[in-house]
Amino acid sequence: MGNEKFEILCKTLVLDYINKKLKPHNMFKYHNITIDDIYVVWLCKTLQNNKALVSTTIEDDMYYEVTYNGDKNETYLDAYKKIENILCEGE
Repeated sequence: MGNEKFEILCKTLVLDYINKKLKPHNMFKYHNITIDDIYVVWLCKTLQNNKALVSTTIEDDMYYEVTYNGDKNETYLDAYKKIENILCEGE
């Protein structure tokens, strides 16, 4: 799958996830979210596979990973919530 097509797929999957899973639980935070509120942070294509890290303009500490397995023609969406951000100083 080409990068442009995959990026649109990623944004659509995240928008659908938010509207079906998250929006019903907190109407204020997710009110009127559109595909323009979703952006790809990182995208990679290796052989027939694609992977992207996706985020939104919503301040909810969520991020998403979308993986396309070209061998099986399957797409997976993983949703994560940041638990902690710790500064680790080098030696």
